[in-house]
Amino acid sequence: MKEPRRLLFITLSNIGDLVMTTPLLEALHLSYPEHKIDIVADRRSSELLQPCPYLGRLVHKDKNAGLSGTFSLIRTLREYPYDVAVDLRTALLTMLIRCGQRGFKRRGTSAGTHAVQHHFTALAAILGPHVDIPPQRLWLDPVAQEKAATLLQQIPHGRRLVIAPGANWPGKIWPIDRYGALINLLQSDFDGVIVVGSNEDRDLGQRLEQSCALPTVNLAGKTTLLEVAACLADAHAFVGNDSGLGHMAAALNVPTLTVFGPGNATRYRPWGARAEVVLAPNADLKLIEPATVAEALRQHLAQLSVTDR
Repeated sequence: MKEPRRLLFITLSNIGDLVMTTPLLEALHLSYPEHKIDIVADRRSSELLQPCPYLGRLVHKDKNAGLSGTFSLIRTLREYPYDVAVDLRTALLTMLIRCGQRGFKRRGTSAGTHAVQHHFTALAAILGPHVDIPPQRLWLDPVAQEKAATLLQQIPHGRRLVIAPGANWPGKIWPIDRYGALINLLQSDFDGVIVVGSNEDRDLGQRLEQSCALPTVNLAGKTTLLEVAACLADAHAFVGNDSGLGHMAAALNVPTLTVFGPGNATRYRPWGARAEVVLAPNADLKLIEPATVAEALRQHLAQLSVTDR
């Protein structure tokens, strides 16, 4: 059997950053539909790529492996010739492997204000400077969907609100009591609450589970990324801090509201028409009131309802 032709895509490490590179993957696939795409990614976030139907090899890059790890990665990537190699980290690896065309991000290019638009400068020399940006994509795994259905049996079907109360550093976390107050303000808008997050977020989830007026299931630290994606896929809405989970929700086309404090929301907010943000005054999350977020979510859902008609 003839070996399929291949492209190489070197993506970013964190969950949200990886999700924001999926429009580039889609653009490459649409332009080279017969090719397999080998992807270099970090081990944990790369789980999201496993169900991708046009994935070739999934190669893990360990940023702590030093020079020996880099040399091992180069040897692996030199096993195949690539028609196109796109590196969103540096241009170095593409110079050391066999490939026809190379793509990497261009500094100083005014492609737009968002990170996704900047990422697309890596494809300009390959696909042209005016390629439309496809939507983000995440692919669901059937086994993970079955597990998610089991985990969610204890809350009603219908209008489910997903809450992600954690983040990768404390300055990005809206106080947990505000989330509890928000959920209670939204009692008439939803039928159940799903709390998602990492193992470090378990205590936050337990506090919400104990205080919520709505039926709540705390899945923080209890799911894989693919299982979280399956839980998100059928949600009515998502509210969370600036974290990778908000980017996942947006990629799954879930109405998404991110509570944004420190950081550049213009550049790093979840991408897509169904994603909105609430910005903290003076980047201080303690200054955002639950009623403000509740009203923002209701307005966002109402606007999407009009748009979807």
